[in-house]
Amino acid sequence: MVSAGQTTADYSAVLFIEGNQVAREMRASEFGAFLDGYVGLSDLAETDVKAVLVDLSGDLLVRALVFFRIWFDEEGRADSSWSVPVEELASLGAKGPDMGGGAIRLVCRSQCPTPQYASELWDPDMSPGNNHFQIIRKAINANSLKFRRVQPAEEENIPVLRAGTDEPVAAEEARVGANRARVAQLIREQRLRIKTLQSVHRDMLSEMQREHRFEIKALHNKAADLEQKYERQRINNEQLKERLSERNQQYLAMQEQVAAGGIEKGRDDANVNAELVLLREQLERKQRELKHRDEKVAVLEREAHELRHREPLENTVMGHLKAQSVFLVGYHPGIGHLTLPYDEIETYFCNPTAFAAQRCDMNEPAYLQWLEHYESPVCQHDLQNGDVCREPLLRVSQPGEFRSGLTDRCDQHQR
Repeated sequence: MVSAGQTTADYSAVLFIEGNQVAREMRASEFGAFLDGYVGLSDLAETDVKAVLVDLSGDLLVRALVFFRIWFDEEGRADSSWSVPVEELASLGAKGPDMGGGAIRLVCRSQCPTPQYASELWDPDMSPGNNHFQIIRKAINANSLKFRRVQPAEEENIPVLRAGTDEPVAAEEARVGANRARVAQLIREQRLRIKTLQSVHRDMLSEMQREHRFEIKALHNKAADLEQKYERQRINNEQLKERLSERNQQYLAMQEQVAAGGIEKGRDDANVNAELVLLREQLERKQRELKHRDEKVAVLEREAHELRHREPLENTVMGHLKAQSVFLVGYHPGIGHLTLPYDEIETYFCNPTAFAAQRCDMNEPAYLQWLEHYESPVCQHDLQNGDVCREPLLRVSQPGEFRSGLTDRCDQHQR
């Protein structure tokens, strides 16, 4: 942690970075007061802040940078559990870019001398036009914190006689040495940029996979809802058809009674006609309801079919995966790495184990039996006391060679 009482506090600063600019600057002693909880920053409440510890020389040249994160709670106070030793890390940093006073000591997520703190750090952006090193250098040169610049003492230029020294050769050697140092510095900067880009790529891929899982889950939930609606509608239709069939039977039976008749013509005919009219109206109403329900079922079936086969929306993870022909790669024991094209992604996430079992030409229970043997190759014979033998066995590394009751039994208990 940053100590508020250090003697070199006047030459250490903490900068808060937002996007491609410095949002706030403070001396290390001020930042120490925030860590001790004496003051808070209300405008940073519930915010994960990207910050940089800047270690300066007396002439205000950057000597070390530590890119770290810190959380501010709902009252704008620094996280009390935050305990990253940024000053110690600054003294252990590897070589970084030249910011005017030679290669600095740099500590970031991709270049952390103590891996346990890597998750609390972040990587600077080195792309043209958004280079965080240039932004920090510009802020330090502006000196808004009013550091007192100490001019380095001028060395006396005392001529030294060097016997037998060839001045052109010495100048050439100096030039070659300077070129080598410049090339070495450029290589270090490019390696750092590659590391940061790889870290950004990993974070983006992880975020895309997380969003994809959420999208797949939402689509599954929606499809399940549609299937439930369709099933309820189907059951209602069957019940309606049964009731309509009963009405038809009643209608036919009544017609037979009228035809068999010994009923008085006048009043009975009127009653029969009225009943027939009522039954016809009921029949027509039920037929209309049945037709309406059939239309609803057709719409639900069409929506379910479109949902299963629809093209992904633009600017979504699934859309980018299909448009860019990106393949996902999974790993399962027995088959190694699986390359998943777009069309198989949904099937894989529905049941990864069943997908892997199919690739091994096995059913899922058989694959799970082999997987249990692969992870713990011991004899599975049940003993009389309710325990299992657990005699160590040779692992069967290929699922197709596994035979339950044979390859998962020791010599004594093989069937």
